[in-house]
Amino acid sequence: MTEDRVAAWLGIDWADQKHRWAMRLNGETRIHQGELEHTPEAIEQFVSGLAQRFPGQHVAVALEQSRGALIYMLGKYAHLILYPIHPNALNHYRRSVYPSGAKSDPSDAALILDFLYTHGDRLRPFHPDTPETRTLQLLVEARREAVDEKTRCLNRLTAQLKMFFPQVLHWFTADSKIVGRLLQKWPTLDALQRAPARQLASFLRESLPETRVATLQPLIKEAIAATNDRAVLDTSVLIVRRIVRQLEVLREAIAEHDKAISDLAQSHPDYAIFASLPGAGAAMIPRLIAAFGTQRDRYASAAALQCYAGIAPVTESSGKQKWVHWRQACPKFLRQTFHEWAWLSTRKSEWARAFYDQQRKCDKPHHGAVRALAFKWLRILFRCWKDRVPYDEARYRSSLQKCSPSKPLKIQLKTVGDFTKFDALVC
Repeated sequence: MTEDRVAAWLGIDWADQKHRWAMRLNGETRIHQGELEHTPEAIEQFVSGLAQRFPGQHVAVALEQSRGALIYMLGKYAHLILYPIHPNALNHYRRSVYPSGAKSDPSDAALILDFLYTHGDRLRPFHPDTPETRTLQLLVEARREAVDEKTRCLNRLTAQLKMFFPQVLHWFTADSKIVGRLLQKWPTLDALQRAPARQLASFLRESLPETRVATLQPLIKEAIAATNDRAVLDTSVLIVRRIVRQLEVLREAIAEHDKAISDLAQSHPDYAIFASLPGAGAAMIPRLIAAFGTQRDRYASAAALQCYAGIAPVTESSGKQKWVHWRQACPKFLRQTFHEWAWLSTRKSEWARAFYDQQRKCDKPHHGAVRALAFKWLRILFRCWKDRVPYDEARYRSSLQKCSPSKPLKIQLKTVGDFTKFDALVC
């Protein structure tokens, strides 16, 4: 971001309806400020004016957003170089400039501009990944949101059924489709018991084997209602029917997401790399592909990825004191992806399971042991991703045995601060 490449520096304090901006021209010290409506038309007019004012030159733009409406609008203009600033970084910078805590939209825009102009070497320009990879990333996150929403609906359904129809939770699994169909047809125990035996048996046989139907029929007949309060029954029926319809929509949406994700993942150039990982199935392979992306120069080392993903802990020291703690500032979905896959890998990888068990023997809690395993896995996966080669379990174990091939393997742990990590399988 040298001055011969940039005609102006622009800081934008984004908002829902109006954005405040501050601009500094190349060769000037004066700060120009203004307001920008959050509409495609207003942004088009503003950015086009910059292109006409500085033909053939770039404008560096900084804003507290790496994903959102404004950065998506600005991303389509080739003459803008976008620099996302982490909100925590700007917040600490504001405190260093204004110890009193003073804050306003115009001053924040000027502060973003100052951060960009003064500390631009600490910022990385925004370079989006391929459309296929970004689509996959957005889809896997949307699918997870749908799954979480489905879980919330199931929890609400379970809580409501416990109030007036708890037998359903003992007869069936709350997530099964038969529960929704049964509650729509017979929403209360009284309605279910008054149903003709032949009709009820025919309904159950559509989803259950004959032996299960024969077991359920006497249970339904002998069941006792949890309550006879009409206020509870009438409201619960309406609530349950609403939740059941929501679950049907969510199940269809998740199935649609799964199909789109599967098609994109299997056509991705890095599919073979992540499909070779132990424990990575239909759900985790697309998430791992989206987590790494296709930009091989994005991470300088495996350590950079470990820190960015929140798997590596944070070490702080002052004088004779030193402490290691959980990393707060990180993409939560990315950390969740690596954490969940590391645990799944223990079911398919012998060394991963041995490492996890050893961590547990050292009094590590479950999630602490899984994070330590993910820390080790990221180093391996980073090299596979960089070299574009699939993971080979036998090859990896062979490389670990080279130190002493004639003796049995055992775990060696290495302690850095208060964080214990897997170092090697040695004799």
